[in-house]
Amino acid sequence: MEKVVKVSYPLNKRMDIDIDGFTIKADQRVEAGGEGSAPTPFALFLASIGSCAGVYAKKFCDSREIDTKGMSLDLRAIYSAEEGRYTKMIIDLHLPEGFPDRYKEPIIKAMELCDVKKHLISPPEFEIIAS
Repeated sequence: MEKVVKVSYPLNKRMDIDIDGFTIKADQRVEAGGEGSAPTPFALFLASIGSCAGVYAKKFCDSREIDTKGMSLDLRAIYSAEEGRYTKMIIDLHLPEGFPDRYKEPIIKAMELCDVKKHLISPPEFEIIAS
């Protein structure tokens, strides 16, 4: 199976990213020559990690009929100036009121199944071509 993502550049540093019938907008920060009109590609990458983990948490709760009202999560990306990259991601799941203690470890294990995280742990091969 192959998935195709199409990126076009409508204006300045703005990007239209077409995938699965949706168009996602991206831009560069003003300091990088963009207009800051949309998230940067890296911000979208971080959002994909957090939202993927959140999907697994939500699915865990739904399968056990646990109310998710008030549940949220924060993804904190820790940057190392020495390495020039983010070296740690902390996903902090804020559980809904009344969440059963016995499910804390299992929901964390469920979130570990996130497909985005799996691709970071065992990254795909990259090939870049120009046609």
